[in-house]
Amino acid sequence: MRRRKNIEGISIAFLDVIACGFGAVILMLILTKVFEPIIIEETAIELTGVLEEKERQLYDIRGETSILNREMISREDQLSVARRRLARLQAELSKIQGQFAASSQDAEVNNIIQGKLAAAQQDLTAEMRRLQAQFNEIKDNNMIGGIPVDSEYIIFIIDTSGSMYNYAWPLMLEKVRETLDVYPQVKGIQVMNDMGQFMFSRYVGKWIPDTPGRRNAIIERLRTWNAFSNSSPVEGITKAISTFYSPDKKISLYVMGDEFTGRSIDTVLRTIRTINREGKDGKRLVRIHAIGFPTQFIRPERMQVTGVRFATLMRLMCEQNGGTFVALPFTRT
Repeated sequence: MRRRKNIEGISIAFLDVIACGFGAVILMLILTKVFEPIIIEETAIELTGVLEEKERQLYDIRGETSILNREMISREDQLSVARRRLARLQAELSKIQGQFAASSQDAEVNNIIQGKLAAAQQDLTAEMRRLQAQFNEIKDNNMIGGIPVDSEYIIFIIDTSGSMYNYAWPLMLEKVRETLDVYPQVKGIQVMNDMGQFMFSRYVGKWIPDTPGRRNAIIERLRTWNAFSNSSPVEGITKAISTFYSPDKKISLYVMGDEFTGRSIDTVLRTIRTINREGKDGKRLVRIHAIGFPTQFIRPERMQVTGVRFATLMRLMCEQNGGTFVALPFTRT
């Protein structure tokens, strides 16, 4: 009996321990379930904040990527132009080197020719000497390629019509850049289209300062400038002269276009002569140069006489206003 009582006592104590253990486990589960939603909610709030921060960073990165892509495209365009110019220069260098090699082999012949030239120069007539003096005067008057470059201010009047924009725009950009290169430093620049619209609204009626940064900005803006045009340079020329003429400024206009759709060439010439009067020295107040782009010959089946009329108008206008007209033979760079 005593042994059985001892066994029963041990069994009851063991059951108590197990029951207490289960109770503790259940209590821990209850406490865990009570605080679990709070932990999940706090975790969700933290993750939401992290997600919003990542989204902001993503937007910033996308913006920077767009800017870098535009800069890269611009740099690629500049590199492409530079490579084309380098290729042309290399071709010219090879040609000159070939001529020099040939001339070196014919040194004796060259000596004979030079001797004859020296004798001919000694026998120049009075008329030939006068012509040579005139040629030297032209060189001293800052002329490059037949175009006087003595102006302190330059204005570009650019035809922004569809024919120019679609067929001659890269070449037009190159000619603008080459013109700027001819003038290492001027006091002011301006760019207008043939309708008289200014390219930069912040410089309406004012000169654009001549800095390397401004020159680059002009070329970059011209790449995509596609303002309305009626393919007639008259409005732009008259507005440029009436807006910027000043007796104390040497100004040159560079008209770049391919068509003249106006009715009368004589009427235009008379109008320009009226506003661009002669000074006391007999010269016009503003020089007018022009470059013609032969876009009308790209599609012969649709060729119009407006291209020929533009060339006729600008040749006469440049002649009457102290400038030079250059007709390009092609529209490719």
